[in-house]
Amino acid sequence: MATRISKTLLVASIGLLALVIVLNNLTDYNANFRYIQHVLSMDTVLVDSQLTWRAVTSLGLQKAAYGVIIGIESAIAALCLGGAMRLLKVVNCDGITFNRAKATAIYGLTLAFLFWFVGFMVVGGEWFTMWQSLEWNGQQPAFRFIGCVGFVLLYLSLPDGNLLE
Repeated sequence: MATRISKTLLVASIGLLALVIVLNNLTDYNANFRYIQHVLSMDTVLVDSQLTWRAVTSLGLQKAAYGVIIGIESAIAALCLGGAMRLLKVVNCDGITFNRAKATAIYGLTLAFLFWFVGFMVVGGEWFTMWQSLEWNGQQPAFRFIGCVGFVLLYLSLPDGNLLE
């Protein structure tokens, strides 16, 4: 029982993190949008970088990218919080029922892992060479998110037996 409650709370905590990030992005839109603008425009990378041809300077495309980011973060929040609610409803059921109820949470955690890994490490970090920027480098926070999400995903994926075990 303690393991199931733990798994449920950890999934909910990732959902809460994503929800707070969405709220921050919406309520402090301009401050957070500036981050996206700098990363996409590559205006703070090394001066002699040969990769700045990848820069996206169109305001419309930058706003569209930010909208996609907020949309994905919203989906992560909904899937993880919905998944946690689903797990909570079956926390006292048999192991088979609890294991089957994990799907929504696993989708949410997988999306979160992919979002922060592919979005921030691969696309932002490498494609837009965010690692070259001293001011607008979000790789360390993204790596922390990836670690936390990865841990919860692995932990949740461990099969649960009967409550008597």
